Amino acid sequence: MEEIFQLLWNSRMLGLPFTLESGEKVRIIDPGILNKDSGPDFFNAKVKIDGKMWVGNIEIHMKASDWHRHGHDRDAAYENVILHVVAVSDMLIRRKDGSMIPQMKVTLPENFYKTFAYLTSKNTEIRCCSELHKVDAIRRRDWIETLTIERLQHKAERIEEALRKSNGDWNAACFMTLARALGFGLNGIPFEMLAESINLNHLRRHSDNILQMEAIFFGQAGLLDQMLYPSDRRYQLMCREYQFLARKYSMHPIQRASWKFAKTRPQNLPYRRIALLAKAMCETPDLLNRILETGGDEDKLRPLFKWKVDPYWSRRLTFGSDAQTEANPPSLSDSSISILLINVASPLLYTYALLHSDHDLKEAAIGILSGLPPEKNSIIRSWQQLGFNAKDAGTSQALIHLRKEYCDKHECLRCRFGHHVLRGMAQSSL
Repeated sequence: MEEIFQLLWNSRMLGLPFTLESGEKVRIIDPGILNKDSGPDFFNAKVKIDGKMWVGNIEIHMKASDWHRHGHDRDAAYENVILHVVAVSDMLIRRKDGSMIPQMKVTLPENFYKTFAYLTSKNTEIRCCSELHKVDAIRRRDWIETLTIERLQHKAERIEEALRKSNGDWNAACFMTLARALGFGLNGIPFEMLAESINLNHLRRHSDNILQMEAIFFGQAGLLDQMLYPSDRRYQLMCREYQFLARKYSMHPIQRASWKFAKTRPQNLPYRRIALLAKAMCETPDLLNRILETGGDEDKLRPLFKWKVDPYWSRRLTFGSDAQTEANPPSLSDSSISILLINVASPLLYTYALLHSDHDLKEAAIGILSGLPPEKNSIIRSWQQLGFNAKDAGTSQALIHLRKEYCDKHECLRCRFGHHVLRGMAQSSL
């Protein structure tokens, strides 16, 4: 539970006058810098004790006797501790020279501990849901705006990692970003694995032959087996093409078991998405440059993602199936293109702008999100039930990031909402 007091101290929640065990008045001026390595918990703090300024380190314990239990009495790094903050004052602590270390006892109400335990419990709810009404509109807006940028930065880190893997090849990073996005969440990781297994230079040599392109993609996806679908002529041709190309380029497929087929709408089955990725690499192998040329203009971006699958797929959802009576849409829907603008165009522009110090392009990347409608999924619906209505894609991205990176990871202490709830309870008890 020491992390509770570290949170309170670091956030200046204990900024009111306090009293040492010896009776002197204490006021916290600067909590110092949180130390995540060995040594005292906070460096270079400033506190006033009976009006006299002290500058040094702070150590926090649940019990004062933990000082000896943790071996601090034998560690010279703790000689410059100017204040010992404890929940239970079961003894006083002295330095090696015999001088007393100022000690401050902090007590919190029982309901504070109960709330903290609940917020950090391992359940799947949005744990602060019953307390969110206490967060004012300005604080909500500021945190949502911050989370929108944080979400973009999170995606930028992934793109930078792709750049490192490809030795700085922006086209390869774009290819991997597009592939992951076409997984639409459920198959995002298998699509990324598929992209990493394919050499772009090999693709470019066959970009004028859609059959060979599909053979490479489906073969590398582990979805080709000559023993299957003997009456599907195109499938059999793909199998033969892949056998030849795999030997030529020493390619090895990912495992078929990587793909998820259950609970997937027909239009989102991997087959059509892989076919669409193959067509995209035929028609726009220079997709990154095309995206950059738009300057972030949505009207210019949308046409870039309107690829049409090969006619073979216009009436099929899988291999071997008979042509359906009604044709399937040959291209992505407007809502699916919006998702690609959110997950491909905006992050690529943002990352490129960051690495090239282009402020205008960075603002344009953020602007794409504010101009798109919010996403519709279970996460957004759960926030809507709590009074958080997403007005645009920037807001929905923020709420998705909040749920995935804070709520689901039990990072309530780093969340401004959880922080605000705990702060209010702590200060109301002081």
